[in-house]
Amino acid sequence: MLARDRLVVKLPNSRVDALVAEGWGLRFDANRGAAMKEWLSVDPSHEAHWRALAQEAFEFVNGG
Repeated sequence: MLARDRLVVKLPNSRVDALVAEGWGLRFDANRGAAMKEWLSVDPSHEAHWRALAQEAFEFVNGG
């Protein structure tokens, strides 16, 4: 999904940890006061990789 002009994807917690550590983005916070473990808000500077991240998220949520 898109939120605040950023791609937001659901990925395994360990993958989100790695992407945050590498500077790809931040854990998504849906204005509930706490970041969500399996959700990444991708920095717009990585827009060229959005399609690949979306595909990875699709495979994750579909059990593949």
